[in-house]
Amino acid sequence: MPSIDPTRRGRRPGDSGTRDAILDAARRRFAHEGFRAATVRAIAGDAGVDPALVMHYFGTKQVLFVAAMEFPLDPAQVVPHLVGSGIDGLGERLVRLMLGVLDELGDTNPMLGLVRSAMGHPDAARMLREFLGEAILDPIAAAVSEQTGADRPRLRADLCASQIVGIIVARQILVLPELAAADRETLVVAYGGTIQRYLTVSLAP
Repeated sequence: MPSIDPTRRGRRPGDSGTRDAILDAARRRFAHEGFRAATVRAIAGDAGVDPALVMHYFGTKQVLFVAAMEFPLDPAQVVPHLVGSGIDGLGERLVRLMLGVLDELGDTNPMLGLVRSAMGHPDAARMLREFLGEAILDPIAAAVSEQTGADRPRLRADLCASQIVGIIVARQILVLPELAAADRETLVVAYGGTIQRYLTVSLAP
């Protein structure tokens, strides 16, 4: 399962203070401005470093977000992994990956904290919405559209997001009893087909 642990990246002695300052600045910018509007240049300015140093540590804004928010998935690995196996079964692979991360990390999963915050705070909702869309679901829907000719990829990405966030809320936050007790593969089959339809079937009325 593709994942990332930003704390395991190699670092030189004495680098941790600078890196932590960048992460603190990134958290503030992402929280106040969302994923899209927060820029590497602004984050670097807040941290008192050159933007090139931010890129030296993290490489891309997506990786910086993953590290700052302790997000359990690295889009740079996840999207090629999911799409690279073809369109058939993509919905099930996406659900299986998500449920695997949720089950592996349990209540310590920072994704749950982001979803809980998003339910009550507009800034947190914007941050989560933009990251899930731009970094994960938009590229997946665009890849499907490119390969199959499916129309309206942004709408398809939003439909997938509604299902994925709904699963997290119902299973992990509301803890609906039968849903929470169901085994992973049952849920993969049940939800995977729905997400597959969102990605591939005609949306024409």
